[in-house]
Amino acid sequence: MQALKFITCGSVDDGKSTLIGRLLVDTQAVLQDQLAGVQRQGQTDLALLTDGLSAEREQGITIDVAYRYFATPKRKFILADTPGHEQYTRNMATGASTADLVIILLDAHRGMTVQSRRHGYISALLGIPHFVIAVNKMDLVQYDQEVFKRIQTEYKAYLEKLGVKNAYFIPISALKGDNVVESSTHMPWFHGSSLLDHLEAVDTQNRLVYAPFRMAVQRVSRPDQNFRGFAGQIGSGVVKPGDRVRALPSGRWTKVTRIATFDGDLQEAHAPMSVTLTLADEIDISRGDMIASGDEPQIAKAYEATIVWFDGHPLDTTHDYLVKHTSQTVPARVEKVKHLVNVAKLETEPASSLAMNEIGVVRIATSRPLFFDPYTENRITGSFVLIDRKTNATAGAGMILGAAEGSAESGQDRLARLVRHAVAEDARLNLPADDTQAIEILRNLLKGVVK
Repeated sequence: MQALKFITCGSVDDGKSTLIGRLLVDTQAVLQDQLAGVQRQGQTDLALLTDGLSAEREQGITIDVAYRYFATPKRKFILADTPGHEQYTRNMATGASTADLVIILLDAHRGMTVQSRRHGYISALLGIPHFVIAVNKMDLVQYDQEVFKRIQTEYKAYLEKLGVKNAYFIPISALKGDNVVESSTHMPWFHGSSLLDHLEAVDTQNRLVYAPFRMAVQRVSRPDQNFRGFAGQIGSGVVKPGDRVRALPSGRWTKVTRIATFDGDLQEAHAPMSVTLTLADEIDISRGDMIASGDEPQIAKAYEATIVWFDGHPLDTTHDYLVKHTSQTVPARVEKVKHLVNVAKLETEPASSLAMNEIGVVRIATSRPLFFDPYTENRITGSFVLIDRKTNATAGAGMILGAAEGSAESGQDRLARLVRHAVAEDARLNLPADDTQAIEILRNLLKGVVK
């Protein structure tokens, strides 16, 4: 069964690190000397197994994203304990960006908080497919079923507003071990699986395998005059020798002739494998270009995106940034902040900038077109990182909503782009790009390219 990548998040002191410590101890993933190192007054402090930084130990809060690896006979796990404090929202977003499942902890005594709303919103925004809502510290409310039901009803309604359905709610006590690895005898009214049993059974089928084929070219491989391949990681979809694919931005159609790897040729490759493709035709392709098939990606130089702001310096619409998208990095400018998202109220507020850890919707323009799918359809081609050109710091992480109004490539623009490319590529015509005769000749040449 495929490894499960999951994160834990929740408000400060909801017990995230204790829960992870309990999972590690009860699945025997912690060595005896590690256990001895987290003893306090004769008792094991489970939270210290993940709170590795000295600042975390001193303050009693999680700051960094702590990754841990463990396995059971049924499955391997990669877990991330993410910060609960609001000022570390960017850390939480980083940990959530590649997760298959999120465990959101709620304190049974406190119930739903602003931070639990924030974590639910960010997890839904980042497209995490599976939600587990663990109502922790049930021992402090005498394992009261009514307390659990009240929190479940309230938070379920909030998640449904975010479009999250089928979240798994479970009452637990991370400190006592109730319903974490073994089912609890203190809550006979709960008939669901324990947390670990649920994690072992959840389906982590890679949805990107069933999406249209996309591969951003990372490197052109030319070890000798007889081999010319295009190396990259498959972002989505499946590819086989003989498949008809399109090279972007040229728009030229061709066929895949080989799928080469270090271990030999393959008859099929899928996301997220890294491979080298050879093509039937000599096409001008370089790093940052895309090889695609199926429904075409959108092409635009301006697009709208939801962005989580990471930088200590506020977003500045007059500042120069870089957009790192798939395998290309292009100069960019944030033209406009459309609005700020109030996560607690699920409302939008007017804004002209974004401060660190704030979330908003912006319009971004790039120096050359990007080939993308909306983030809701493809987490790989729909995501990007914004970089400050002066400091080289990561300024924000974005999820593309779609092409900005009036910026999507029209059919006429696409034809013009194809013609310009063909003129540059086919020098034997020896005709200027503005020559009417050249344009007519190229139109005929491109009949098999332009649909």
